[in-house]
Order: sequence, then structure tokens, then C-alpha cells
Amino acid sequence: MYITKRQREILNFIINFMKKNGYSPSLEEIGEGVKLSSIATVFQHLTNLEKKGCIKRKWNRGRSLELGENAFQSLINEIPLLGLVAAGKPIEAVENPEAIAVPPIFSNKNKTFALKVIGDSMIDEHIRDGDYVIVEERKSAKDGETVVALIDNNEVTIKKFYRRKNKIHLEPANINMKPIVVDEKNVQIQGIIIGLMRKY
Repeated sequence: MYITKRQREILNFIINFMKKNGYSPSLEEIGEGVKLSSIATVFQHLTNLEKKGCIKRKWNRGRSLELGENAFQSLINEIPLLGLVAAGKPIEAVENPEAIAVPPIFSNKNKTFALKVIGDSMIDEHIRDGDYVIVEERKSAKDGETVVALIDNNEVTIKKFYRRKNKIHLEPANINMKPIVVDEKNVQIQGIIIGLMRKY
């Protein structure tokens, strides 16, 4: 379960409003509090927060927001979501200003960030298209570790790392796909996969 930066702002506003006033804010008050002029947009964010267990709503009453079981857990920590990464053919990394909330076990590590996975080359490692991988930033890897690798300075991919005879083998976890074999000088390790989050 993860929440976006905007959802985190809304949830923080709701919690602080309820602490101060003893009742929940209206849609208009939430919009004003987080600088959203569209009530429909506020409503959509609340719907997503409800699906993620962060809030509960009673549809036939005003000011009926209640905090859900995931409300405080989701606010514990957040890490940057830097963009997309291929679990298939390498694709160019895309910068993205979003952030996602993660359990403390991940954010208390060395510098960490998240990437959204595109493709299914790592399916046998249970890394699926659309998943979010949690990456610990590192510049080196051991054989067998699952890495985020930068190839030829412009393409990023997720693969299993192996060093063999002065070549780097970036191997998929999918029997239908072939490894990427490159000179060591053409590969830079960006980090090691330490966690995974999936949206259902």
C-alpha cells in the first residue's frame, strides 16, 4: 500500500484538522487547505485514500470522515519516485517529482528511492509490470543480486547481476528472454533492489 505526495498532504490536513476541531473537514475545507480548487479532484483523492484504508466515509452524512487503519502507517515515511525502469528491454529513466510512502524498514536504510517497473523480464523473481521496486543506492553489486543498471549512460534496466570473464551479464528472470552482456566499462550500478510494492 502506498500513497502519492498529494494524497499524503490531504491525509495530513484531515488528521490535523480533526485534532484541532474535533470533527472532520468538508470537501471545500480540504480543497482550500491543500490548495486544490476542484472539489471533484478532492473527491477522487478521498476515494483513493478510502480504497487504501486510510479513511472511512459515510455517504449519507456531511463531515463524516473517519481515519482508517492505514492512516498513520501510510504517513510514516516517504521516498522519491524517480520514474520508470524496464524489466524487459532497457528504457530511458524518466524523472518524476512524485514520492511514495514506505515502511520504515526501507527508508531507514542508506539512501533509497523507488521506480515503477515496466515489462515482465523479472517475473520469476515476482517483479511484475506495474510494481514499484525499492532501491538502495549503491555503486557495486555481488553476483546474484538484483540490480538497477545504467547501460551506455542512457538506458536503465532491472536484472540479476553476474560478472564473468571481464563481461557483465545482466540476466532476466524469465526463461523467454536472453541476458544482456556488456563490457564492464559500459555498465554503472545504480542500486540494489531491497523491496517491492504492488498496487491491486
